[in-house]
Amino acid sequence: MTDVPASQPRRTPLTGVHEQLGATLTDFAGWLMPLRYRSETAEHNAVRTAAGLFDLSHMGELAVTGADAAAALDYALVGNLSALAPGRARYTMICAADGGVLDDLIVYRLADAEYLVVANAANAGPVFAALTERAAGLAASVADRTEDYALIAIQGPRAAAILATLTDADLAAVKYYASYPAAVAGRDVLLARTGYTGEDGFELFASPADAQPLWAALSEAGAAHGLQPAGLAARDTLRLEAGMPLYGNELSRDVTPYEAGLGRVVKLDKPADFVGKAALAERAAEGPRQVLVGLTGKSRRVPRHGYQVLWDAAPCGTVTSGAPSPTLGVPIAMAYVRPELAGEVDSGGDGHLAVQVRSSAEAATLVPLPFYRRPG
Repeated sequence: MTDVPASQPRRTPLTGVHEQLGATLTDFAGWLMPLRYRSETAEHNAVRTAAGLFDLSHMGELAVTGADAAAALDYALVGNLSALAPGRARYTMICAADGGVLDDLIVYRLADAEYLVVANAANAGPVFAALTERAAGLAASVADRTEDYALIAIQGPRAAAILATLTDADLAAVKYYASYPAAVAGRDVLLARTGYTGEDGFELFASPADAQPLWAALSEAGAAHGLQPAGLAARDTLRLEAGMPLYGNELSRDVTPYEAGLGRVVKLDKPADFVGKAALAERAAEGPRQVLVGLTGKSRRVPRHGYQVLWDAAPCGTVTSGAPSPTLGVPIAMAYVRPELAGEVDSGGDGHLAVQVRSSAEAATLVPLPFYRRPG
């Protein structure tokens, strides 16, 4: 990839394609990324009903290799990565010593002594530094491989049918959260059944030189199925409907996995000690200081990040993410609220709950997460 001045966002191997498609481009975490192509609502609906094609090449790919790679990740992360079988993947987190979340990650075990850690674009540098520090003294090396990969996702109920026309891989054998070396449109990829939309789909880790041919082949194969290219705006509303956290919104250095309702990823009983274990064990015993809940609005006014949540007109929490839901047809939001209010989800909090939207307290309903689950 051509070097650019530090003040300019980095281009992915597909930026030229997005420009040709007329995408609205934006600086996202230091990368020039497509926000939308024409209509973010149409892109969202395509993923829910057919398929969408995403450029995710801004994500950070970090290789952890060596005889002690498993031990290094067991110490560095909250999950039990040594128990992960080669060919499988796991959602996990890297936390600070006080239990605060530094990033949420997907870790792929490619072989006994080889892992691929995928970090959020904005956190790739800090995660690389933390992994390097935590692997010190072990027979494990950490390398930033971001420049070696393009990452393309095809997501939606027609994703498998589209991909099947381009590969001899047995897609039915690729389990959820598994990866599989494969050839797609004659190009070698690591094919993973993972995603961030709430739909079935695949992510293709490929050589940057193969990104444009793969995108073209997928676009052509998907045309008859209703596939559309989709940008960051649609990706955000899709993950919000699916109740998936976004770092910087639901996850941050100031919360632990327990506040986010993701305590299941913390393996306090794994044999290895790990960074943050003592603090997280204490939080698990005490219970979270705030809880993440879902809200639906009763008006058309949308709760946005940072808006105050009210209970009987008194502040009780803060919205972390909010948007109009194309699938549900109402405004939705995730918010952190006082722990005792989580028990009000069954009643919906009717008559008590509101969100301060500018100068108006807009009535809202407490609902369980996620807002949307794919059929079947």
